[in-house]
Amino acid sequence: MKLPPAVLRVLADRGIRKPTQIQMQGLPVALSGRDMIGIANTGSGKTLVFALPMVLIAL
Repeated sequence: MKLPPAVLRVLADRGIRKPTQIQMQGLPVALSGRDMIGIANTGSGKTLVFALPMVLIAL
């Protein structure tokens, strides 16, 4: 999945360089507009799966 360079830069600046398992599975689903239920441990990156598609739409 390709993300805009500005988004990748901000993520890298915050120490996010490699997606977690929930992000690898959830982001394509969320970006496709489908509903999903994601279950993962606290701190696994679920919030980014929820928020990143909204940021990309806003760009």
